[in-house]
Amino acid sequence: MSKLPAYTGTLGRVWHYTFLTICGVVFFFLMAPIVVIVPLSFNAEPYFTFSEAMVRLEPEAFSTRWYQDVLGIGEGTGANRGHEWAFAARNSIFIAFFATILATTIGTLAAVGLSRPQMPYRRPIMALLISPLIVPIIITAAGMFFFYSKVGLAYSHLGVIFAHAAIGTPFVVITVTATLVGFDETLIRASASLGARPLRTFFKVILPLITPGIISGALFAFITSFDEVVLIYFLADAEQKTIPIQMWSGLRQQISPSILAVATLLITFSIFLLFAAEMLRRRSEKLRGMAPL
Repeated sequence: MSKLPAYTGTLGRVWHYTFLTICGVVFFFLMAPIVVIVPLSFNAEPYFTFSEAMVRLEPEAFSTRWYQDVLGIGEGTGANRGHEWAFAARNSIFIAFFATILATTIGTLAAVGLSRPQMPYRRPIMALLISPLIVPIIITAAGMFFFYSKVGLAYSHLGVIFAHAAIGTPFVVITVTATLVGFDETLIRASASLGARPLRTFFKVILPLITPGIISGALFAFITSFDEVVLIYFLADAEQKTIPIQMWSGLRQQISPSILAVATLLITFSIFLLFAAEMLRRRSEKLRGMAPL
């Protein structure tokens, strides 16, 4: 925490600490519902509440039984539930992986094109590309369902991948566009003056400099696809069941702390991806000269 300047008055100091307190309260309000899931996932009892033994921090009150249940190594029906979670995880990774590749490719090309001053109708095209972030997801899902049903893409992995790519592309467009804001256009002219073709210039000059922004956008697209529920409900059947759908079905059919174990794993995974995105953002700023090396 940086120190206050020596000339800061009493009112300034009061406001500074009041502001820090407000930020702390807001942070607690946002994070508390998420953080509380982690210790509950180690509850030895099949409840969604803290037992008295957990409050007293008794070792026997904590267990990894729900993680074993998810992984299919527990007792009883754990193997069956483990198979269901594994099936959902494979679907989530498969769909998110290919949706991310598609969204990253389309979003990067769109961002590079829209960054050119001579690009006509830049604003309407940008508004169209980021519209999935503005339009309520339920409307998007309903529209995709009716359209995909007519072209035979509903209830298929390909249709779900296309749908997830559509909602992931805006994140790539925004992050890559932000990366291109500080891009030095003289590098493109220098490459052309040396005889390089536009395609070679893109791969040798532009792409290396905007790679951190591309990867950041890809991470956000992956997280969006991995976490999507509404589109899956409209466009998928049992063969395309993903982890979020498996969790929702578990809440409706049989409440089990296994869901908390999966949620904890997803939280850890998301934190790792967000940390990677932040590191890439800082590296991008350094490469563009916007931050000290």
